[in-house]
Amino acid sequence: IPGEDDSFFAYVAYPIDLFEEGSVTNLLTSVVGNVFGFKALRALRLEDLRISKAYAKTFFGPPHGIQVERDKLNKYGRAFLGCTIKPKLGLSAKNYGRACYECLRGGLDFTKDDENVNSQPFMRWRDRFAFVAEGIYKSQAETGEIKGHYLNATAPTSEEMLFRAQTAKDFGVPIIMHDY
Repeated sequence: IPGEDDSFFAYVAYPIDLFEEGSVTNLLTSVVGNVFGFKALRALRLEDLRISKAYAKTFFGPPHGIQVERDKLNKYGRAFLGCTIKPKLGLSAKNYGRACYECLRGGLDFTKDDENVNSQPFMRWRDRFAFVAEGIYKSQAETGEIKGHYLNATAPTSEEMLFRAQTAKDFGVPIIMHDY
């Protein structure tokens, strides 16, 4: 617990052979799940996670990072400003898109879906994608800045998730997120 005399920093290291190559899920489950599950601890906070270059090379996805994001958004020399849209559940797709627009028009660089936002009866995913895209385009036109939104493409099957990701790209919103 911060500020108490019995608070300490702990450094934990694992050999690379304990992890499946290219698996973020395995890495986080092993590191965060095991360490945070240690019952002898009253409180724990992850301050830093460093991945060796050798392990990072096992990930075959695109080399995205903060510099790529800065280049895409044309934003340098300051922190990015973003938020998760709230309320996370209950809005219609049109009102959700309006909330995204208002946040982006108000000065945020990006917005994102909450993890619980998928394709509920009150807001189907395709409608959400369309209204969010409209909000992004409108805010960009009014501010002259590049804006973004992380669309949750999580779906019941991997095929459907890939379809949703392609649909997002077709709408001109190439940033997606998904949950396991």
